[in-house]
Amino acid sequence: MEQPKKKLLIVEDDQGLQRQLKWSYEDFEVFCASNRTEAMALLRAEEPDVVTLDLGLPPDPDGVTEGFAALEEMLLIKPDTKVIVASGHNAKESALHAISAGAWDFYQKPVDIDELHLIVKRAFHVRDLELQNQKAQAPASDGEMLFGSMITASPEMLKAARTIERVANTNASVMLLGASGTGKELLARGLHDASERKGKPFVAINCGAIPETLLESELFGHEKGAFTGAIKTTEGKIELANGGTLFLDEVGDIPLPLQVKLLRFIQERVIERIGGRKTIPVDVRIVCATHRDLNQMITDKTFRDDLYYRLAEVPVHIPRLAERQGDSVLLAKHFLSRFAREMNPSIKGFASSALTAIDQWDWPGNVRELENRVKRAVIMAEGKFITVDDLQFDLIDDDDRLLNLKAAREAADRRAIGRAIARTEGNISNAAKLLGISRPTLYDLLKQYEIHV
Repeated sequence: MEQPKKKLLIVEDDQGLQRQLKWSYEDFEVFCASNRTEAMALLRAEEPDVVTLDLGLPPDPDGVTEGFAALEEMLLIKPDTKVIVASGHNAKESALHAISAGAWDFYQKPVDIDELHLIVKRAFHVRDLELQNQKAQAPASDGEMLFGSMITASPEMLKAARTIERVANTNASVMLLGASGTGKELLARGLHDASERKGKPFVAINCGAIPETLLESELFGHEKGAFTGAIKTTEGKIELANGGTLFLDEVGDIPLPLQVKLLRFIQERVIERIGGRKTIPVDVRIVCATHRDLNQMITDKTFRDDLYYRLAEVPVHIPRLAERQGDSVLLAKHFLSRFAREMNPSIKGFASSALTAIDQWDWPGNVRELENRVKRAVIMAEGKFITVDDLQFDLIDDDDRLLNLKAAREAADRRAIGRAIARTEGNISNAAKLLGISRPTLYDLLKQYEIHV
């Protein structure tokens, strides 16, 4: 089967030169534009990999303003385009300006067809190498899909998943340890679906999101009249999960008095509702998760060691997204495909610079942050390819700020404080430890920079 010709866009207002150039590029599928409006329309419709651009376009054929405006717009719409700029006006100055603005190469008029042909062929060759490199760096497939929903190519994540798979058909209690946003509930659901209990209920409760006074009732249920407002008998989450799996998220937030009652249930497999006297047998598999350091909490006597050993018969560490080599790009492509299909079908993918930024970002909010950034970028993007600006990465300060040391230090402080607070879920003491400063100092900085936690 014959390979389709590569697409070349020629932007040139001289009709004679335009025809001459088109005739000379018989190896390519050539499109011609005489002005910026025509060029942008063809760039969007045909998505050529290489463009030759005359800077002297109407309405400024004797200058370069319209040409540079076209260059800027092209790179905004399709950042990976190789734009070769031509000009006879102040050639050296125009060349420097064009390259600094993102042009791939520059040639001076009058045009030497053979010389320009070599530059164009080299641009296509480099673009081919870039595409091959992107393909080589990508996983052989779309990654491995675990439990029907979690995608990964990371050896660290695959190791955690294999551990969960091995214990799925046992009744061992599993504790998932890792930062918020790493996919702990997704793995807990996967464990349930891979077990013999998959036809029974999967009941999840976030112990950190429910007030301490209500958590006991949520877990164990209550009898009618047990307390003010208890107008009917209500089953708790433990009872509702009978025969299936109970997922206790943020188990480190369970208060000490309730830990005692939970421990009794785990040991005896019976519960008593609040206000009740009858014991109710419950057959349930317990999976729990936390981002807290439970060993330190045990040392501080805020978490019972006997409960820990009951809950963590099989502890599994879930790595942060930044520790999962290659997964950020893999997941970003997955999220883009889903969100583009739902909300913005014109989006075709990521610019190469955006993929590089995604791979290098530290992801303090883990997979949840990645999903939110991609979703927002898909909604807000104006071109067909998501750019670094669309993802709103604060990677580079502008020149004026960099020249002002006070402003540069403030920007660095803000970024570091923001990441520390995000990583510690708003815990000021832990954020201060992460930053290597005292808690009073952090409070002073929060006040100084008007950062609200």
